Amino acid sequence: MSHVKQFSGLALFICVLQMANSETIENFLNIEFVRVPAGVSVMGTEDLEAAAMEMPEPDVNKLHDESPAHTVVFEQPFFLSKTEITQAQWLKVMENKPGPENNWQQKNWRDLPAVSISWFMAQRFAKELSKLDKHYNYRLPTEAEWEYAARAGSTDLRPWPLDDLEEHAWFINNSGDEPQPVATRKPNAFGLHDMIGNVWEWTADWYASDIYKQGRRINPKGPEKGNARVRRGGSYHCPLHLTRVGYRSADDPGKRYSVLGFRVVAEKK
Repeated sequence: MSHVKQFSGLALFICVLQMANSETIENFLNIEFVRVPAGVSVMGTEDLEAAAMEMPEPDVNKLHDESPAHTVVFEQPFFLSKTEITQAQWLKVMENKPGPENNWQQKNWRDLPAVSISWFMAQRFAKELSKLDKHYNYRLPTEAEWEYAARAGSTDLRPWPLDDLEEHAWFINNSGDEPQPVATRKPNAFGLHDMIGNVWEWTADWYASDIYKQGRRINPKGPEKGNARVRRGGSYHCPLHLTRVGYRSADDPGKRYSVLGFRVVAEKK
């Protein structure tokens, strides 16, 4: 039995416990945050063979940065925004309208995820929101926090059966190749929406292809320096093989794309 397998039952127990005892908070802008419990989980892709079967052959070599799958421990719970930050939330804080003009002309523009957000812009949003809020500070989640929250107790390629993917995620098969209003797909077991699909999400961490080999297991954080920041979760434009919870991607922190947004962690002041 692998080290990862030994902990899978505990991780699933945490998932069930959270489903029965979910807790949320809401800030002054009515942004809702879900309590992600302290606990133990898997990080990385355990079944590389199954993942490879979904991928185009030229991309299979990229799986190396998802291994080895390993056990991670989070000693404290944290509050993660229930959805990606929306255009309405961005506008209230930053007073500008990033992204394609068409997104802002839709009837449902308020509930569309804010996109064309660079990592630096996401950081500025968190900083400005922290200034405005008397009770909470905000930050981007670490890559490990993001995957832990996205897995919600699962050790599989996805937190739900493949046949249920379209009920939980917006991707190329069902999105019309356009961003969709947040929280219009089913949440994961922690109560978080769109952790897979709709838009890619920035994390706080620098990217390193070998970070999983470095043995960071307790409250893990990324490397201290790098050239690209990690983004996770896939988007409305992504094919099936990019909708896996363990899939890793990274980009220049100054880049902006219409498929790229973020969510934030809230911490008491």
